[in-house]
Amino acid sequence: MKFNKWTVSLAAIGVVSLASAARADEKMSQVQTALSNTTLSGYVDVAAIWRPGTDSGPLGANLPAYAFSKNDGFSLNAVDIALDKPLDESPWASGYHVELMLGPDATPAAFNGNGSTIPIRQAYVALRTPVGNGIDWKVGVFDTIIGYESTSDPLNPNYTRSYGYSIEPTTHTGVLATYKVTDVLALSAGVANSSNVGTTTQAINGTSSYESQKTYMGSIALTAPDSFGALKGATLNLGIINSVDSAVSGAGTRTSYYAGVTLPTPSSAVKLGAAFDYLNFNNRVGGNANDDSVWVAGLYTTVQASDKLSFNLRGEFVDAKQIGAVNPLPGVTAGAYAGHYAGEVTATVQYQLWANVLSRVEFRWDHVDGSNAFGYAQGATPGAPMKENDFMLAFNIIYQF
Repeated sequence: MKFNKWTVSLAAIGVVSLASAARADEKMSQVQTALSNTTLSGYVDVAAIWRPGTDSGPLGANLPAYAFSKNDGFSLNAVDIALDKPLDESPWASGYHVELMLGPDATPAAFNGNGSTIPIRQAYVALRTPVGNGIDWKVGVFDTIIGYESTSDPLNPNYTRSYGYSIEPTTHTGVLATYKVTDVLALSAGVANSSNVGTTTQAINGTSSYESQKTYMGSIALTAPDSFGALKGATLNLGIINSVDSAVSGAGTRTSYYAGVTLPTPSSAVKLGAAFDYLNFNNRVGGNANDDSVWVAGLYTTVQASDKLSFNLRGEFVDAKQIGAVNPLPGVTAGAYAGHYAGEVTATVQYQLWANVLSRVEFRWDHVDGSNAFGYAQGATPGAPMKENDFMLAFNIIYQF
């Protein structure tokens, strides 16, 4: 083994031994090898928002019910930092993923109480077992397995979140197994703590009193092969997540069903997508023996005009049944919105003017049917919603590293 001159000099005067130096150098080499396979990535997400025609009122008063909706002004949305050592191709591969998310869109409540006092978005050990084609495992805190949109802001086609995202679970603490049967078919299944049941259950986060209460999940991913001709590369994702809906044993469950599809078009610059989310409540309110639900259907279109410029369009329809005084659509004040139906259309222009920076200009229109849900009245009934429509113009910048 070759030593540097400083180590040799210290050994000559008896300060260190060459044997101990060799052991230390070997350990350092192991650490350096491990670190050389670790990557650091993340992003900083900021925005400016203007809602034309809104009246003054408390922050967050009667805003649309999609996740992370905001009043007029400037905002730091999130700072995401991730350390990752991905699995290699070896049969018994191992790795890890640690991801911290800071900012208003990354409070622990937003990630459904994964048991930490700091906003750990993901933290899991990645493992592979050589069974068949190899089973990949995630053990720890990981993102949910369903949804068209991601919790990672840069991966979404639009700046604002969909209503579908708002009714889905976001993260789980447990074990997830993924098996790639062929290039066409992949399967996932997992079990997690029952406290991580979705963004609409903030009140019971972390309060499950019974060890036997767990969340169970499974998904199927299909990718069309080359033999499908014009449809090659099309994807279909199906998933289901079943969770308890109360801290009281046997009081009820909620089940999330998801279907998402992406389709190629004759033009390689145009991509189409669709998503359907169905959230079923069983015994949502004490004494209610009915199965109540909320469902969201969404359509997506992306036109890649150039390497730097794209146009993204999203439209959604929401059917949220009123359950007593509780509306299952998150963010809607109880009693404030008596209708069942809502919808939104979002148009986004994305351009990469600077290196590593996504710049977005977005216009969004939200509408409810049945009664007013938006705005803030200042008259005889202060605080009451006063509009059926909400309009938003946003400028979003994301730096990725």
